Amino acid sequence: MPSVVHAFSCASLKLYVPSVARAFTHALVPPHRVWATRASTKPSAPAPPARCPPGAPLPSPPMGLTRAMAPATSPSAAGKEAEVDALTSLLVQSMESSSDPEFFGICGRCGGKVVGEGSGCTAMDQVFHIRCFDCIVCHLQLQGKPFYAVDSKPYCEQCYVNTLEKCCVCTQPILERILRATGKPYHPACFTCVVCHKALDGIPFTVDAANQIHCIDDFHKKFAPRCSVCQEPIMPEPGLEETVRVVALDRSFHVNCYKCEDCGLLLSSEAEGRGCYPLDGHVLCKACNAARIQALSNAA
Repeated sequence: MPSVVHAFSCASLKLYVPSVARAFTHALVPPHRVWATRASTKPSAPAPPARCPPGAPLPSPPMGLTRAMAPATSPSAAGKEAEVDALTSLLVQSMESSSDPEFFGICGRCGGKVVGEGSGCTAMDQVFHIRCFDCIVCHLQLQGKPFYAVDSKPYCEQCYVNTLEKCCVCTQPILERILRATGKPYHPACFTCVVCHKALDGIPFTVDAANQIHCIDDFHKKFAPRCSVCQEPIMPEPGLEETVRVVALDRSFHVNCYKCEDCGLLLSSEAEGRGCYPLDGHVLCKACNAARIQALSNAA
């Protein structure tokens, strides 16, 4: 009788844990959408400057006037003299305009006087010539039109929209809530699973090698190793984040599918007497392995 050799296969248990992340949205806070209105009511004239005794410093300019030159920081006499000249010029201009009923203020763009009914508009707490109040980008005149003030600069609606981030899926500007994931901006409604198209805002998701977004269930169904017995993906149970797969004979098994092909005994490398004893690629328990070898010997 030929000698019988039992081959024992030690199966390995491996955790299957995909990388999981969550993406959350945050609200954008756009600048207020406002309108520029005509300067149709003359504001109060700035008060005339008080006389200063000899040697006293000049008073500050009236409200609404801005210095034509920044305060000189150079210690040179020429710089200080230029600053005094500029301030004096503004004061004289204010005094000359205070008696003019058609004077509405100093243009916030060009620094010139706004004189005459219908020649100016008010916006961003300033007075502008109508011709001067335009979009900082395309120079569309904005009097009577909606605009956005960004860093005290006026933008028409289209140019403002062009400054916004665009969704990497639909390529449209993101006006309200923005969702960031995998280093890209999305509309919350555009951040969906590539398989089932379910929105994933605040829901666990993962990505494949091509950086495509998947919900966890579809990622498992698409990429999880499949059991060599039932052909179903080996994936975590609902509510769990990981599962165990059995690897033996270069094949993957569900824990409950790792059985002797002849008697159905549930195999385990950790239980005494329940290891796998493969024969000709078949998964067998010790007893069934011996029985098959005996049958082969008898047939010979």
